[in-house]
Amino acid sequence: MESSSKGKSLYYQLVDVLKERIETQMTPHDKLLSERELCQHYGVSRTTVRLALQELETQGYIYRRHGKGTYVSDLSDKSSDLAGAYSFTEEMRELGRVPNTVILEFKQMEANKKVAKNLNINLGETVFKLKRLRLADDEPLMVERSYLPAKLFIGLDLPLLESKPLYDVFSQDYEQQVQLADEEFYASIVQKKDADPLRIADGAPVLHLSRTTYNVKNEIIEYTDSVARADQFHYKIRHVRK
Repeated sequence: MESSSKGKSLYYQLVDVLKERIETQMTPHDKLLSERELCQHYGVSRTTVRLALQELETQGYIYRRHGKGTYVSDLSDKSSDLAGAYSFTEEMRELGRVPNTVILEFKQMEANKKVAKNLNINLGETVFKLKRLRLADDEPLMVERSYLPAKLFIGLDLPLLESKPLYDVFSQDYEQQVQLADEEFYASIVQKKDADPLRIADGAPVLHLSRTTYNVKNEIIEYTDSVARADQFHYKIRHVRK
């Protein structure tokens, strides 16, 4: 490759070269050459290769499997649309993927300051906490922590939650129709407690999402904090000027 004295640094040149190869010659989940093989193929140092791979991972072009290697992310146009996506299950089905949910925790608790504020309830009120691992095609995508006001979901139990999607429980068992959901997200670094179930390295880039869901009475019926794998989520949103 060209010397860094001619413009871009070597690792940025390598990023551009690998991007082009990924976009034109490779398919999602193809395995990349090892770091050693990339060094030999492109005639650069291990440090240059590692910096390039780190940048590609940050941009969502690749993902890593600990002990197995580095793979191409799915860069298709199958993006989640924030303007209309309320249900993970429905969204994954629309994208042609098979959704699955594993409940990691379900309990009653007293609302702390953060939860009370986001559910618009009093501090110490009883809420249900639901922690779930969301998968598509058996690939872990997201860890969700949802909080529900217990007064709106009396009798809610684990067997019911395991029997159907959460929003079906809302509508079919509690007559809680979702009217709208506010959602915001930001980039961050994963903590170890979420890295393990997501099968990603501690410190890998992730998306943090917060969602507040309202019923037709404009009451908040759900507040959810989610941590999503950056290599698996590609969001789009449409803005319409009125």
